[in-house]
Amino acid sequence: MSDKQTYLTALKSIGALADEAIDLAETALILGALDRPRELLGPYHGHLADLAAAAEAGGEIDHLGGRAAFLNRLMFETHGYVGDTEDYDDPQNANLLHVIDRRAGLPVSIGILYIHAARAAGYDITGLAFPGHFLLRITEGAARMIIDPFHGGQALEAGHLRDLLKQFMGADAELTPYHHAPVSNRDILLRLQNNIKARALQENDTARAAEILERMVMFAPQVASVWQELGILSAHLGNLRQAMNALETFLDFAPPQDEEREAENLLNKIKTSLN
Repeated sequence: MSDKQTYLTALKSIGALADEAIDLAETALILGALDRPRELLGPYHGHLADLAAAAEAGGEIDHLGGRAAFLNRLMFETHGYVGDTEDYDDPQNANLLHVIDRRAGLPVSIGILYIHAARAAGYDITGLAFPGHFLLRITEGAARMIIDPFHGGQALEAGHLRDLLKQFMGADAELTPYHHAPVSNRDILLRLQNNIKARALQENDTARAAEILERMVMFAPQVASVWQELGILSAHLGNLRQAMNALETFLDFAPPQDEEREAENLLNKIKTSLN
């Protein structure tokens, strides 16, 4: 069995896990290794272990501001992580191996490492559903702090969040409770992979986008929208049997709505074109 096949098998196993059982950073490493299958993962596992050990050893802090400051020192001073502002759109910024090599990446890739350290310290941390720019929330009792992992762990108040939302969603956008909603481990990993998929589509590399979607359905097999997108792209590429299987799975999960009718129409067209 090739290393790549080993990683794909691991992704399928992760797809069967409860969300809280998913090792976020380890899964991100596997996803990155699929594009670098000859790379030895030992040094990367070692780096994750070092982050976790340092966080566990020094993280016994009982107030929120001190916890955030400790994590920021660990991530951005000790290990030198930065948001990549020069080559932001480089899809390698969503490959955790590349991010660890360069100590630079996207908000979500650096955020995954930040979460890894925070959880090792025993802190309550989650990613948020904020659009366009991945943010974190760390909680201690009734106190909460929203953190920007791309900008050195900067703490964001409501005014900052409103400005950031308008930057990404337009001048008329306003904060809602949804923008503060926590996201699951799978949601974070899907967001990571969506960065690679989106850049592939921008370059009209539909085959690469479909490849990423195939990985996404392995670790998030119950997310209907991913199956739908895989089905549509597979049909566009002429992979009609894969398109049919993906759209049938989408219809199994999707609630009745216009998208379901469109998928059924496409599925029927595909079926009539197959033996």
